[in-house]
Amino acid sequence: MIIDFQHHYTPPEMLGSKQGEGISARLDENGNPSYLVNPLLSDLPAHIRMMDKAGIDIAVLSSGAGFDNQDAASCRHLNNRVKDAEVDFPGRFIGLAHVPALKGREAVAELERCKRDLGFPGVTIGSELQGLPLDTEELAPFWAACERLDLYVFIHPLPAVINWNLMYADDLGRALGWEYSLMTATVRLINSGTLDRHPALKVQFAHFCGGVSRYLPRFRGFVQREKWGTKDVPNHNRRAARDYDHYLRERLIYDCAGWAGPDHAAEWGMEWVKNNLVDAALSQTVFATDYPQAVRDDQEVVEYVAAYKKLPEAATIDANAIKLLPKLPVAAKAKR
Repeated sequence: MIIDFQHHYTPPEMLGSKQGEGISARLDENGNPSYLVNPLLSDLPAHIRMMDKAGIDIAVLSSGAGFDNQDAASCRHLNNRVKDAEVDFPGRFIGLAHVPALKGREAVAELERCKRDLGFPGVTIGSELQGLPLDTEELAPFWAACERLDLYVFIHPLPAVINWNLMYADDLGRALGWEYSLMTATVRLINSGTLDRHPALKVQFAHFCGGVSRYLPRFRGFVQREKWGTKDVPNHNRRAARDYDHYLRERLIYDCAGWAGPDHAAEWGMEWVKNNLVDAALSQTVFATDYPQAVRDDQEVVEYVAAYKKLPEAATIDANAIKLLPKLPVAAKAKR
């Protein structure tokens, strides 16, 4: 069974485009592309047609409209619409919660509703929220509630581009900035002790944490605070309770989306997966497409999934789904 753990949906009333408009890039205040406005995001029948062609059994829905949405009413509406998608297409979609994560009580209340009333298994947030890192004290109630409610957290690239003028060209904010944000969030969550304070917390990072494994030797090196002169420097002398390998091999879960389609899906998609699928990640990786943003043409998804199925590691990756969706085997058995 193939489950797509990064599959995006936005209700039409929240998409910000008019009926009949094509794909366009939403620009930030500095004129940088920050979000892809894609009519396919709202077209769930098209999602199902694609899934049937590609052999994707279930898709886990998250929405860019909720990655950093601090309006409780808007989040509640979005969550209700995601639940509608589950109901309208039984057995094909699983929804994630979207909450005003920085607003402690309101966030916790919506997390509890999504768990109790909507039955969502997880929640999604951006890799940065309102310019704040994920280890900010303002998120302490959020992390505690996710652990208590047994809701896994899916971390997606920040919904804006990094505010650095050298990235204000060549679409670098999305091409590189988003991945840099994921890596930064990964290291900060580890070094801040957030994962240590919440030992039962499950966290899924998009895009192999932005390819963080490529920089692991540097992270290992610079955590030697005495060597680099930072052992007494506030905010630069933080150390987690254990070494990086423990968190990367046992605590974090990764999805294999992140290559930038929508063409050459089989070749470029598998190149991305193979380059990031190190031993540390194999037992912690789940399948994902980033549909309909990174890859959106039906045939391209078909080719990507077909190439993925040929990987020797595919069966192991598929089996990892139970780490985020422990109730899945029962549901899958009933579906079949």
